[in-house]
Order: sequence, then structure tokens, then C-alpha cells
Amino acid sequence: MDISKKKVIIFLLVIIAIAAFFRLWQLNTIPPGLYPDEAMNGNDALNSLKTGNFKVFYPENNGREGLYVWLISLSFWLFKPSVWVFRLVPSIFGILTVLGLYLLTKELFSQYSENRSRCIALFASFFLAISFWHINFSRIGFRAILVPFFLVFGFYFLFKGFRLKRYFPLAISGIFLGLGFYTYISYRFVVLLLAISLIGWWFIYKKEKLRKQFILFTFCLLFAVFIAALPIGIYFLENPGDFIGRASGVSIFSQGNPIFNLGKSLIIHLGMFNVHGDGNWRHNLASSPELLWPIGLLFLIGFFISIREIFRKSNYQNKNYQSLSTFYFLLSAFFIMLLPGILSYEGIPHSLRVIGAVPAVYIFAALASYWLYEKIKVFFKTKYQKITLYLCLSVFLLSIAYAQFDKYFFQWALRPEVKGAFSENYVKIGEYLNSLPDDTQKYVIVSQGGVPVPYPNGIPMPAQTPIFIEQIKFGETRAIYLLPNDLNKIKINKNKEIVIVPLQPELNLFSEIYKKFPKGEIQEKEEVIFYKINKL
Repeated sequence: MDISKKKVIIFLLVIIAIAAFFRLWQLNTIPPGLYPDEAMNGNDALNSLKTGNFKVFYPENNGREGLYVWLISLSFWLFKPSVWVFRLVPSIFGILTVLGLYLLTKELFSQYSENRSRCIALFASFFLAISFWHINFSRIGFRAILVPFFLVFGFYFLFKGFRLKRYFPLAISGIFLGLGFYTYISYRFVVLLLAISLIGWWFIYKKEKLRKQFILFTFCLLFAVFIAALPIGIYFLENPGDFIGRASGVSIFSQGNPIFNLGKSLIIHLGMFNVHGDGNWRHNLASSPELLWPIGLLFLIGFFISIREIFRKSNYQNKNYQSLSTFYFLLSAFFIMLLPGILSYEGIPHSLRVIGAVPAVYIFAALASYWLYEKIKVFFKTKYQKITLYLCLSVFLLSIAYAQFDKYFFQWALRPEVKGAFSENYVKIGEYLNSLPDDTQKYVIVSQGGVPVPYPNGIPMPAQTPIFIEQIKFGETRAIYLLPNDLNKIKINKNKEIVIVPLQPELNLFSEIYKKFPKGEIQEKEEVIFYKINKL
């Protein structure tokens, strides 16, 4: 498959266009609703814009690194706040990651011919562009989507800088890798991957008798990482409890028999790609494999090709350390970025925690695709046979693209479980509150449990969704949010209508409301059930 530079640009633009379509089409309605964890990020962004207080770490809701909130704030500053604008940020970073994976893959295989590295890189970026796994998190307001972005660009500039022996790409790499620490807790395992990468380049430079140059380049890289990560590093030194955060609560080491749990979690996470995937409807078409079966097979083939290449090249008397470094990096990236999931016991397999493994997974699949193409093409020698081969390849790629489209937009998005997983009912409550006149007294009874957050007044997390829906329209909350035990705080004004909306409409709760305010009645509008007290 001979691909000129011009064709590469065309193919890459097409792939990026496909990635953009999958991540932007119907973004205002899919996924439905807005999960409270998403809404919390949006509320923090709105509050940061309002107060000018941009934190490197937001300790509420088990703690979150600040970069994602800053980006959401920027999006709200540039455009009118809305759910679509809110989810535009992860979509953009998802699209950019597709480009970054092309660059990283091409750089990793730069020791091969230009044509071969281009083909593998195009396959990898295409598989990522149509990946249900990556598409899904590119359309949800979770900060984890930033992890693969900073990984692919960080290590692209690292490998390029060491290969070309230039300081500037290494400094850029350090900035990307350092900024990654402001994204998501699982990113911290990149420290191990960085160490393995540097060991690989040490052997390369040692062979070329460039030890001093390696030390200088490494210092440049690590200094840039240090400077970029310094503010959040200082924060964690001053607040060590926030560094561990929720991770300690879901760690296998917090349970009995950690060795057994470790082995169990490892097996389950290794099986998530082809056998049994994440069972959370927010993360996946519940329990289906993370990879479409043809891509899953290619992933396995590419994985074993990488192991074979390490054994082959390690046995050569004159070792190709650059090639070895590539395959060690891929295998290390895969296993290291699986560790956040493997070391936990809750909700396993957990596709969100292991999102950092995404680049390696699709590079493995791309490596196998090119390997199979090379095996098959020898049987297609004439011009018409080659055209037939290219047509078959095109049909295959279009088929898996359509299969992923169908899986996300129809098989998954239209399921009623997805509406529940994204708390669509909370969004409808927020929209109903927004539709009420200004002079209507509005109360929301937060009858759902959850992590309490400081605003408003330690109310559990589920309230964040209607609060966000109110804020994006009015810039503030007009409703008063109360716990079920605080019904006595509802003040009756004879000259105003009063609407009381429970987050979870339960008969017992409505009975309690009726006992206190017997002159009202239960009503329903647009699937929202509420208690209304008319003017007296």
C-alpha cells in the first residue's frame, strides 16, 4: 500500500472529519440528561468564572484536578453556557487525540519505511476515530478524556525530540506531560511509563556514545515536567489527603485478601476488550466488549506481534534499540495504564479508569492490520486484483465504522437505561423550574443520597444537575434546595404559588408534604411530578 504524502493528508483529514462527526453529531441530545458528576464540573466552572477563583484542585465530590474545569470555564466565557457548550470541550479534545495518535504512531515506527509508518498510523487513528469507547467519553463531561490527549502528544514530542536530538520538542513534551497531572487521578501512573521510555532511550544513546547528551536532554524534559506540574505538586504537599482522594476507598488493598482481588481484577480487565466489558451504562453498552470483535481480534494479534518482536530483536547480536524501545513502550503503556483499574475492586472492569490504555490498544490493532495486509497482498498481483483488494479493505473499514455508529447512536443511545444513567429526570426538573414565573416560590427536595457538597449548604450531589440547568439560564439558582428533614423551612406566602419538587417522587415524601401543607395537590407536567400550592 503505497501512500504519498498528499494522500496521507487527504486520508488523515477524512479520518479527522469522521472523528468530528462521531463526536459532534446530535451532541445536544446524546447522551440524554446530565449526570450530577458532570453538572458538578459545570457548576464549578460557572462559579470560577463568577468569582475569578480558579483552583488547581477542586476538593469537592471526592476531589478533581482543575484543568478540565478551567477549560469548561473558557468555553462558557467564549460562548453562552449550555449543556452543548459544556460537552463541546471533551468532544474537541477527543478529536484532537485522533490527530495526536496518528503523530505518535508514525513517530514510534519511524525506524520503518515512511510508507509503513504512515499506514500503521492511519489505521490507528481511524480505529480511534470510530471507537465506541473513545467516542462515548468524548461526549461526556468527565475530565478523564484529557488523559489520552496528553499521553499521545506528550510522548509524541518525547520520541521525536530524542530521535532528532533537539531540545525544543523535549521541552514541549515536558509541558504536555506536566499538564497531564491536572487531568485525572489515573494519569499519575505516567511516571512509570516515562521512566521506562527514558531507560529505552538511554540504551539508544549509550550505543551511540552520547551519554552526556542524553543527560542534558533528559534534564530539559524533566525540568519542563517539573515546572508545568509544580502548582499542583505544591497543592498536594500542603493537602496530602487530597492526593489519595477516593482512590484509597476503592483500592484492592482496602479489602481482605488483596492478592486474590488483584488477580481477579487483572483477569477481568484483560477480558474487557473481547469478552465482557464495563457494565455501567454511562460507560458502555452494558457488559459488551470494549472493542468491536474484528478490532478486538486485531488488537490481540498486534499484542502478540509486539511480544514476538521484542524476543526477536533481543536475540540479535546487534540489537535495534530504537525498535525495542517502541515495543517496550507499547506494552508498558498498555499494562501501566490498566493499573488504575486493576488496582481497584469497585465496578470492574472500569473503562473510565483505564482510559489511558486507549492509545496502546488501537496501535496494537493498527500494527496487526498492516501485518495482515502485507500477508494478503502477495496474492493480489495484477492491477485489477489490487483494485479488488483495495475495495475489500474499504468495505471492511466502512463496515466497522457503520457498526460503531449503529452501536453508539442506536443500540446504546436509545436504550431507556441510558436515560436513567445520565439522570435525564433531573434535567427535566431543572427545565421545569426554569419555566416557572419569577414570583413562584420554588423548592427542590433532594431526596436522593450522595456525597454532600458545600453549595448549597452540604446538599447531596444529585442536586447539582437541576442547579446547573438553572444557572445556565439565569446565572443563579432561583429554587431553594432542601433535605427531606427540612420541610419545616418551606415558607408559605399566601400571595404566591408554591411548587415543591422532589428529586425522587416517593409516596412517603408526598405524604409528609401533604401533612404539612394540606391545601396543595400533586401534579405532573412533562414527566416532572411536583406538589403545588396555589395562591390563597
